[in-house]
Amino acid sequence: MMQNVDVLIVGGGMVGLSLAAALQHSSLSVALVSNTDIEQPLPASATTRVSAINKRNADTLQRLGAWQHVASDRVCAYTQMAVWDKDSFGRIAFDAAATQTSELGHIVENQALVNALAKQVSAQPQTTVIRGNIERVLHGDNQTMVMLDNQDAIGCKLLVGADGATSLVRRHAAFPLTFKDYEHTAIVANLRTELPHQGVARQVFTPTGPLALLPMADEHLVSVVWSQDKPDAAKLLGMDEEAFSHALASTAHSVLGPMQLASERYHFPLVMRYARQWAKDGMLILGDAAHTIHPLAGQGANLGMQDAFTLAEHLVALTESHKSIASLRYLRPWERARKTEATKMIAAMEGFKQLFEGNDPLKKLVRGVGLAATDALPAVKNRWVAQAMGL
Repeated sequence: MMQNVDVLIVGGGMVGLSLAAALQHSSLSVALVSNTDIEQPLPASATTRVSAINKRNADTLQRLGAWQHVASDRVCAYTQMAVWDKDSFGRIAFDAAATQTSELGHIVENQALVNALAKQVSAQPQTTVIRGNIERVLHGDNQTMVMLDNQDAIGCKLLVGADGATSLVRRHAAFPLTFKDYEHTAIVANLRTELPHQGVARQVFTPTGPLALLPMADEHLVSVVWSQDKPDAAKLLGMDEEAFSHALASTAHSVLGPMQLASERYHFPLVMRYARQWAKDGMLILGDAAHTIHPLAGQGANLGMQDAFTLAEHLVALTESHKSIASLRYLRPWERARKTEATKMIAAMEGFKQLFEGNDPLKKLVRGVGLAATDALPAVKNRWVAQAMGL
């Protein structure tokens, strides 16, 4: 079967679906290709893959009609944030009440958000969702053709790669990639806590990496992202469940009392990736296909969603002004703006990582003074809060 669309999105994750949803009121025809079924049934217990979605993106998803579909038992609004340095006096706390808002953001299970976006996108008349694997990409002057393994072919004006860190579209476009091994392993798991989390997102910096405790819908359940240098991560993964839970609670100063593992432990290496080119005539990439960053600030998903939402706005503006959505000349302003945001975030994450790792006494003093001073200066603190909320 052969079909033609204006925009073909490769990737059925949060970023690809966010772009499709954001194009719902445009005059553009859209197809989205995923190599798996986009909607997946959620298991009875909470899953370990979660994202911190800031207020700006959650509000956008609400306007697009997707947020309303997120299962209420799979999302938790966080109203406060607490950040401290394990080995110094520095700490800082943020409260939504100080910004006259109801929450700073939400912790949501990834699949629950994907399911919600899929419900919205599937109801859009100008959007087609296709299950299949891409076998070939034929890039021409006026059209790009994608051949699937089921013999279907899709022609498009603009091919968008939202297909993750190992992006097929990025490889076909031959966009050069810069990468750096953070020398950290992220350990993720869900833990049951003795004390209720009270909707507070917590993060403690240690000399070997940060530990985040993210509140889940169950008030006695937190999602943990523990980023450690590789030797320490190997030790933690080698512990039995009781020893691991005790080590984690101790690292978090037992702020939520004793903890108990409520899921398997998963781990993955942390690598910074940055594509030095994001667009060419007829093709572009966004989200993890264009950049991956350290999760210490929980901004990876938000950065990718902003790529998608701003691209949708840009494509609509080009269409309304009768300009080509496939011309690099017209895609460049979006590329420049988003590359700037990505490089700023990558630099900020690298700066945080360098400042907070290690036992250097001068670093400890700088960390303590910096956090304490920020906590005591409302103007500076409010700017941090606005940044965290995506405003």
